[in-house]
Amino acid sequence: MEPGRPKKAEITLSEQEHADLQVLAHSGSLPHSVVRRAQMILMSAQGHSNTAIAQHFDLTLPSVSHWRKRYLSQGIAGLYDVARPGRPRSHDDDQIATLLNKVLKDKPKRATHWSTRLAGEETGISKSTVQRYLDLFGVQPHRSKSFKLSTDPIFGEKLRAIVDLYLTHPDKALVLCVDERSQI
Repeated sequence: MEPGRPKKAEITLSEQEHADLQVLAHSGSLPHSVVRRAQMILMSAQGHSNTAIAQHFDLTLPSVSHWRKRYLSQGIAGLYDVARPGRPRSHDDDQIATLLNKVLKDKPKRATHWSTRLAGEETGISKSTVQRYLDLFGVQPHRSKSFKLSTDPIFGEKLRAIVDLYLTHPDKALVLCVDERSQI
């Protein structure tokens, strides 16, 4: 036991609580703040004083005291941040799901892919908000990872003519290929 001001309430952990805190304290994927708070609670349960914990983590005494109180009143859920005050979201989960489904599964009228402006007009969400949601979820509707077959009605005939030109090319012939789309 370390010297220091006596604590109002000792933290005693059950085996399950100890195991759960160990998982949080050694996590590589959780936010660092949650990992550090779990480590603080484990140290507190081992009998370390708030002063020693504050020095170990380079924190203030009120900060250590705050997270101890939160753990005592709320358990592990108390180690996570609460929602911050501010403007509430303008769009609920259903509206965002509708936007993402439309962009990923449907094709826009008179266009080859969804732009933020088109998706905004279709869903009633501003184009800047559409862009934020697409960035947040990593959706890039303008990029396709699959082959798109032409919708040209005489595409088959054109394809056969080009393949035939390469397979049975005439002597002293020059083949030029020009496409109006620069990325192809």
